[in-house]
Amino acid sequence: RLAFVFSGQGAQWLGMGRSLLRQEPVFREVVSRCDQVIRELAGFSVLAELEAEEQHSRLDRQDVVQPLLFSLQVALAALWRSFGVEPDAVLGHSMGEVAAACVAGALSLETAALIVCTRSRLAQRVRGLGSMLLVELTKGEAEQLIVGQEAALSVAACNGPRSTVLSGDIAAVERAAELLRQRGVFHRRIQVEYASHSPQMDLLREDLCTALREVRPEAAKVYMRSTGSTEVVLGPELTAAYWAENLRRPVLFAQAA
Repeated sequence: RLAFVFSGQGAQWLGMGRSLLRQEPVFREVVSRCDQVIRELAGFSVLAELEAEEQHSRLDRQDVVQPLLFSLQVALAALWRSFGVEPDAVLGHSMGEVAAACVAGALSLETAALIVCTRSRLAQRVRGLGSMLLVELTKGEAEQLIVGQEAALSVAACNGPRSTVLSGDIAAVERAAELLRQRGVFHRRIQVEYASHSPQMDLLREDLCTALREVRPEAAKVYMRSTGSTEVVLGPELTAAYWAENLRRPVLFAQAA
């Protein structure tokens, strides 16, 4: 059977989507729908941002890149479906869960876009305050590494058996990187400017819940499993509180997969 997997932030690249926009009418139609909705919510054009040349590109801003990635994800899913390729299940990593829920039928395109735009806009408040680090450790090893530093450093994601992400204050992440360097453990800084899935996200919770208080999800029509809880997603639980947890809790991608 087939699963559609929706990535989190970091999969973006300059020029993404341009060939499909020219060649595939179904893809362009869905991106154009996203463009209309996101233009009203966030004040910029998805189509214009995708076509922007390097000197004008804003792919380094999460309040721009996350709505762009969401648009491409739902458009790609629609394109596959137009070819007769239907998912038996969907799974999303961090912000990718919003697209997964939309494709599963639990969220309308308009509601899903609202969640993505609000989530990424609020994250601008903590831009520059945190950092994230990919480490070649198991989840348990990473948890041992940060013992006593939980207020400043968190396990943000478990992407595979030995692929874990740490997130937190810049100084705490740098200390962890130096310790891993001394131990000869592979690690790499992730190109983000805030500490997603860390205690810093608690600063955004109240405003995120308030902004999304009118979200009314429906029953999922495609099997979906949460990468926050690893439980099966029925649909009605995808309220504002769920999306606040989506931003704060670790992404248990490997376990859910």
